[in-house]
Amino acid sequence: MAAPCVDDPSLERNFRGHKDAVTSVDFNLNVKQLVSGSMDSCLMIWHMKPHMRAYRFVGHKDAVMCVQFSPSGHLVASGSRDKTVRIWVPNLKGESTVFRAHTGTVRSVHFSNDGQSLVTASDDKTVKVWTVHRQKFLFSFSQHINWVRCAKFSPDGRLIVSASDDKTVKLWDKTSRECVHSFCEHGGFVNYVDFHPSGTCIAAAGTDNTVKLWDVRTNRLLQHYQLHSAVVNALSFHPSGNYLITASSDSTLKILDLMEGRLLYTLHGHLGPATCVAFSRSGELFASGGVDEQVMVWKSNFDTTNYGDPLKTHRSGSSKDEVKSLPEMDFSETSFRIKAQDSIRNPQTDVVTLPPAVTNTLEHIVSQLDVLTQMGRLRFREVK
Repeated sequence: MAAPCVDDPSLERNFRGHKDAVTSVDFNLNVKQLVSGSMDSCLMIWHMKPHMRAYRFVGHKDAVMCVQFSPSGHLVASGSRDKTVRIWVPNLKGESTVFRAHTGTVRSVHFSNDGQSLVTASDDKTVKVWTVHRQKFLFSFSQHINWVRCAKFSPDGRLIVSASDDKTVKLWDKTSRECVHSFCEHGGFVNYVDFHPSGTCIAAAGTDNTVKLWDVRTNRLLQHYQLHSAVVNALSFHPSGNYLITASSDSTLKILDLMEGRLLYTLHGHLGPATCVAFSRSGELFASGGVDEQVMVWKSNFDTTNYGDPLKTHRSGSSKDEVKSLPEMDFSETSFRIKAQDSIRNPQTDVVTLPPAVTNTLEHIVSQLDVLTQMGRLRFREVK
């Protein structure tokens, strides 16, 4: 069973400084710093200690689409619509090296756990792998037939997973440089994908408002959630592997208990679409960003002393053959009732309560804009 919560998740900090939508967030290993990227072309390094000023890094010539701290915390990588990747030193000087990584927008950057490699994903339909030292190009994957939104290394660095607007999630073997499987169950573009901390399964978020989890050893669909009322933009596994948090254009964050297959919390705070979310390395905090230009830091309040085994163990022969799997589950919005106390609107946020009629009208307008945006993107690609 997953760990109980000592208290409800609570908003700890609310950072304002970006001048456009926040696209990506990530914590430093020691949780002393938080980096965010924005459509305003800047990175911000926020200090978790009160009264310490943030660093604003300027260098990209267009929107910053993705950011990540290296495992050691000594570097930050960023990808941009200017088609470049920058490697920054997260201090007051903010020095960086830059290299042209792709022929299209760079949507995703991710360090391997040993800090030696970097994988990037782009609108040029490719996934590329680089050395962090000297940013030397190693190889690329080019089997996607549409924009690649996200690419991540597995915890052991042997596999790479990628998500694309071609509605597929692809699993790649880093050594053989071959696509070992293509997951095609999404009904829309796939915005985000990541590995479970155990490395045995992956979770993907899509424009069909769903989150799906697959076992990468058997390629079976393990869990399917349809809980959001709009596009799911990002997700993050808790380090224990028991929980998953999602960020959606319906303006909410949702925390899922993967062992029980249930929704724990719906968090309201962002005024507009929530675009990104990430747990800290310890899992004590998580950060979110939104179109409202805000970066929010939340305390998870999970009972870290009572975690239990994050995955069920199935024995096959000797103890050396033990493997772990998430339970298979399929949940939609109508599968269970959400208790009133499970929907949290934090009083520290500047949320104005609107009459239901106005809210319904605004939601309808936003949903129509989402449809028009997707139609426009498709027509644009057809014209190209």
